[in-house]
Amino acid sequence: MSKRLATLSLFIEDNSVTEQVNLILHDFSEHIVGRMGIPYRERGIAVISIIIDAESDIINQLSGKLGMVKGITSKTIFSKV
Repeated sequence: MSKRLATLSLFIEDNSVTEQVNLILHDFSEHIVGRMGIPYRERGIAVISIIIDAESDIINQLSGKLGMVKGITSKTIFSKV
């Protein structure tokens, strides 16, 4: 299977899940190219953008695990390249 490039976008609406999110991301750290997190204090949320370079199955596993965490809204976008 060939590698794909994807961006995972997360809205963390419950700050109590931050540690759980970090543990999940750590499990996939070898595939993560970069990560940017911005606390949006005025709305009480955090926005995280993750770039991942991996096989589709691995990207889907990461997206699925993050999507199951309560208090998170997530979306994955795959590159056409």
